Formats: sequence, structure tokens, C-alpha cells
Amino acid sequence: MMATLAYASMAEARPHASLPDMTTILREQHVESASVALIRNGRIVSTGAWGMAGPHRPATVATPYNLASLTKPLTAEIILRLVSAGRLSLDEPMDRYWSDPDLARDPRRAKLTVRMALSHRTGLPNWRDAKGLAFDHDPGTTTGYSGEGYQYAARYAERRTGQSFEALAKRWLFAPAHMRASGYVSAQGATAPLAMPHDEEGKPLPVAPVTRFNAADLAHATARDYARFLIEVRNDRGMAAFVASERSRSHADLTPGVCAGAKATTCPPWTGFGLGWQLLGFPGGTTMLHTGKDAGAFTFAAINRADGDGIVILTNSDNGWRVIIPILERTGSDPRLIAFLCGQMT
Repeated sequence: MMATLAYASMAEARPHASLPDMTTILREQHVESASVALIRNGRIVSTGAWGMAGPHRPATVATPYNLASLTKPLTAEIILRLVSAGRLSLDEPMDRYWSDPDLARDPRRAKLTVRMALSHRTGLPNWRDAKGLAFDHDPGTTTGYSGEGYQYAARYAERRTGQSFEALAKRWLFAPAHMRASGYVSAQGATAPLAMPHDEEGKPLPVAPVTRFNAADLAHATARDYARFLIEVRNDRGMAAFVASERSRSHADLTPGVCAGAKATTCPPWTGFGLGWQLLGFPGGTTMLHTGKDAGAFTFAAINRADGDGIVILTNSDNGWRVIIPILERTGSDPRLIAFLCGQMT
């Protein structure tokens, strides 16, 4: 039924400037907790948290969550700000400064660039297996979601600048964006214990402290902090004009796969990977979108570059994906975005 939702006019009123209580939604979908930040016209207008972040610990707006793959847009932003400042390059071979030892005997490593890494076109797998890292495809020839590509770009940034990636993150993103509850490692920036992950049955999962940065996963933030980040992205803060333009265009066309068959009725005219984001090319404005999924966590973030409306939803449950559409509907989010997401679930 959800997949039959029709597009609504971009001018349709979205009256929800404050967040309604989400307790019933969480209980019905067996999700332990959620933290939400609502953005309207480029401003945070409301934040809220519901449910339990851990035993005897209610979730609050100050509770940080595992971002899962929402880490990738953070990493992309840091690297693109360094490109804007002339410290890095989108298109020079990363091999000049960093080469993964597993690829030492593969000459294709010399083709890898930041542009390929941030648009998932390195030809590398999502994660290496027990045998090590190896190419699945020639770089630049096909699209394949790759956390390894983001790790590669972050290592390049470290070698090229001579600074740790955590230091670069603080200098180029977390400090200027006032993201005080955010970080890549467990001790960095955390103002409260992280929300504890839970499986589909509601059982808590073990939590291992993150002691080494991962450029593609496991960073943490509050919903408010991530909303601050979304606003900076939408406003192109710290971006040279040419970098902002490159980030906002498709580098990898996803339309044939994402919008095949019946899904075409709820798709925008085009969708693809930009640099750090999936882009939905709606008439009148592109929406930047990303999701994240780890064991015991599901996360979601989106913002429309034209009108500045967006939302961040962080959960600590394997069932977290179930509350995304209900929350979007209850907050008056873009009906076209809701229709697209519904169509992807058919």
C-alpha cells in the first residue's frame, strides 16, 4: 500500500515545526529508542528522544548514537573541505602518498582517486575478507558500495597532510560545526554514554569501545549534532564553489538499478552517488540522503538543498528501519521522499 503514494507538490504545507511523541511508534515496531532532529528552512526547529538508551537509562537529546554508515558523509565532508583548501586533490592518484600493502602487487592501485572513493567507484569491496584487500573491478569502471574506499581516502588524507584523521576531523568539521558530542573514537567528544545496541528481539548486544577511527562506520553523534552537520552541508560551508558543485552532481548513476520495474513510479527523475551522499534528483531541488545499518543500530539523514528541510533519525535497534517512514510521515517530511522510500521496500 505504501508504494502507491503519489508525489505531492513541493509547495505542499508541512506544518510540523515540533516533534510529536513517538513512544507508540517505537513500541509497535519493537525499537528501543530513537532520537530525532527536525530541520526546516535550514534551521533546527525541534529535537526529541524517546525510549531507552540502555538499562534504566532513558534516551535524551544528549544521548550519542552509533552512526553506522552515516559516518561516510562526515568523512567525505572533511576530505572535501581539505580539497577546497588546496590540501588534497580530487583527482591525483592517492598512490603517490598511500597504498594499501595488500595491493602492493596490483598496478591498478595507481588509478585510485578521492573522487572514485567518495562516489563508490574504486572497484574495491565493501570490506576486505580474511585473505586481505583485492579489487572486485577495475577502478572507475563500475559502482560498488565500499567502506574500504572511504578508509583508503582517509589514509591518503593522513599521509598527504601529515596529521591523524581524528585531528583533521576536529579541525575541519567538529570544531567549526560545534559538534561537541561527536567523534570517531569512543573517548572523543562523547558527553554521555552511547545508546546501547539491541537485536530484533530487544536483547542488548555487547559494545566494544571504538579505539581506532573507521572512516566508513562506527562514528557517534547526537541527532542535534548531525543536524548541525546537515545544515553546513546544505549551505556549502567551507567549500570552494567547484567542490560544492562536484559534490552535488551524480558521479555514479543509480537510476537503472534503484528505479527498475514498479519502483519507477515512486522514483525521482534521477538518482545517483554524489561525493559522500546518495542524491535524489527531484524537480525543483536535489535531496541528499544517507542511511546506516550496524548490528543493533539503524540511522537515517536527509536534507533538500533547495528549501533546507531535513531530518535526522538515530535508533539503537535492528528494527530501527521500521520507524523511518512512520516518523517521516508524522513530522510532515517531503511526500516525494516518503514515496521513494516506500517504493524501495516493495
